[in-house]
Amino acid sequence: MPESRHPTAAISSDAVDDVPFASPASQSGAPHAIQPQHYDAIMLAGFGGPEGQEDVLPFLRNVTAGRGIPDERLEEVATHYRHFGGVSPINEHNAQLRKALQKELTSRGIELPVYWGNRNWSPYLEDAVQQAADAGHVRLLGLATSAYSSYSSCRQYREDFARALVDTGLAGTVTIDKVRQYFDHPGFVTPFIEGVDTALRSFEAQGLAPSEIRVLFATHSIPMTDASRSGPADLELGEGGAYAAQHMAVGGVIMDHLRSELPARADTAWELVYQSRSGPASQPWLEPDVCDRIAQLPHEGVKAVVIVPLGFLSDHMEVLWDLDEEAMEAAAEAGLLAARTPTPGVHPEFVSGLVDLISERIEARAVSEREHVTPLGPWYDVCRPGCCENVRRGFSPAAAGLQP
Repeated sequence: MPESRHPTAAISSDAVDDVPFASPASQSGAPHAIQPQHYDAIMLAGFGGPEGQEDVLPFLRNVTAGRGIPDERLEEVATHYRHFGGVSPINEHNAQLRKALQKELTSRGIELPVYWGNRNWSPYLEDAVQQAADAGHVRLLGLATSAYSSYSSCRQYREDFARALVDTGLAGTVTIDKVRQYFDHPGFVTPFIEGVDTALRSFEAQGLAPSEIRVLFATHSIPMTDASRSGPADLELGEGGAYAAQHMAVGGVIMDHLRSELPARADTAWELVYQSRSGPASQPWLEPDVCDRIAQLPHEGVKAVVIVPLGFLSDHMEVLWDLDEEAMEAAAEAGLLAARTPTPGVHPEFVSGLVDLISERIEARAVSEREHVTPLGPWYDVCRPGCCENVRRGFSPAAAGLQP
């Protein structure tokens, strides 16, 4: 197991009471839970998505609330959803994940019900928290459907938990902790290893040399201001912050594994690319764009491209439209063979890994015994102060971390 590069020293007594909405095991503010904790239920937290044409604009208004974006602009994004009948597959995927988690928990003798709530569409998180409380389940362990550190992929979910508790009037009655970020847990990484290996074997069987194949690990672009503030500030992980560093570390592990199986793959280059940019042109976002890179690859002697949705758990809209439609079209225009690998979805290794993380937190497993495949892990149980700041919004109340 790789050596961890981030600090795990005990936090001072001044941190007590600085972790709002937390269970007793997390109130000390220690980076990793050191006291076993009983939980009543698991709270699966999702992004949400429309389930019909009439839902698309109301959903997008929820997503962009407070930004003053007119409906005319939203309709530009709405066309992606309307192309698929106004239905995002994300809700169905989360329903499948909830069912798979429940089955795996039960098979291991962990008698915890799994509730599911979304940020932007039904079933809403507030309703799920209320439902849990009504059933007497007041000590919840949150599981966000995002593996990496950034405002939108971690802190905003923690803010969602806090908002749900406050809005339902359950703050002080219900507590919510959160499973650590799992970008480098083997259960998350293994499905990607399998997918990339399958794609490479297909191109290799067609007679392509390893140097003629390029692997592009794709993830959602975010503003540079958010990226630079992702993760704790004292880690000094570069201008892309923890968000970029985590993706790069996982991509490296995947390629190192595949090259160890077939040394000739040392000539297969790989890189991290970004997609789904939505901000104004004047605002710097993480680059390069996946389609821009695809257009350049023929000039570098590349004949085939493997597109890996490394930043995504399931095949939701950014995968179906931005990769399966736009990126594949860019590959065709560039004269490249192309394959898009699967997301983890409900892959047995992924589901098992999530339950491992739940067990790890219940048991307060020692850091040395926590599974991780990069030197960046295991990530924190309790997020550090100011972690994943959103400079446009400032700090809102958030569960599962030290204030602010």
